[in-house]
Amino acid sequence: MRRLLIGLLLVLGVGVALVAAGNVNLGPLVITREGEQKMILFLNDVRKVTKPGADFRLPFLETVQKYDARWLHLNTAALPIQTKDGEQLLVDNYVLWRIDDARQFQRSFPHGRPDAEKAIDQVVASAVRAVIGKHSLPGVLHEEREAIMASISDVTRERLTRDGIGIAEVRINRTELPSGTEDSVYARMKTERERLARKNRAEGEEQARRIRAEADRDARIIVANAKRDAEIARGEGDAEATRIYAEAYSGDAEFYAFLRSLEAYRKTIGEETTLVLSPDSEFFRFLQGTRNGK
Repeated sequence: MRRLLIGLLLVLGVGVALVAAGNVNLGPLVITREGEQKMILFLNDVRKVTKPGADFRLPFLETVQKYDARWLHLNTAALPIQTKDGEQLLVDNYVLWRIDDARQFQRSFPHGRPDAEKAIDQVVASAVRAVIGKHSLPGVLHEEREAIMASISDVTRERLTRDGIGIAEVRINRTELPSGTEDSVYARMKTERERLARKNRAEGEEQARRIRAEADRDARIIVANAKRDAEIARGEGDAEATRIYAEAYSGDAEFYAFLRSLEAYRKTIGEETTLVLSPDSEFFRFLQGTRNGK
């Protein structure tokens, strides 16, 4: 029983030793942790790229190289960039990247991550200059900022894929004006804004004049049409009244004359009205007839 226990402890010790050696790339056991990737090389030729877990290698004949499989962060130095409208900016960025293809990465950068970061920095700088150079200062600062960063990411991703590098995104940290140029840039921006303001005011005043002229024209047309319709209605009313008068007169001319005289009396003679007329005036014809019994 004691020998069995000693044997189990010996096996356990050997297993622990192998795992410990595998963690530091010694011995036949290769332990790959989460977030890592390891290459097993036989005489500098890649035999296998490991995944998280355990693998085996031939001690002394095969070597192991470890690479990070996580997304990595790289800050790039600030660059002087000229925009499409001739303004100078200082732009710095950061890159999220990782090793997508360890075999190709090892061929492109045999000295590892430092060389890869230098290459990424150069590619990003070239992409930033090319993309920002196609846009104006307002676009870079605000209006087209997201589209610019997406375009820089696409260009960088395309150029570095062949080196086994994957690019998640390239983001602009900050954009600043070079020292000593702020006043001149702000003055040009102010002048441009004032020009746009004058242009917008002139266009607004022109549009207002056009709207007022159209409103005045429409008002004159409406008033003219209303007067025309009123004259037509008045003429039709007068014609109808004349027709009615004519019918009444033709039916009984004497009675019609009598009614017209009464209406004239009503409109002319009030309670305190004094008239000085000749006794044989036509105005009192019906009154005289009544007085004479006619």
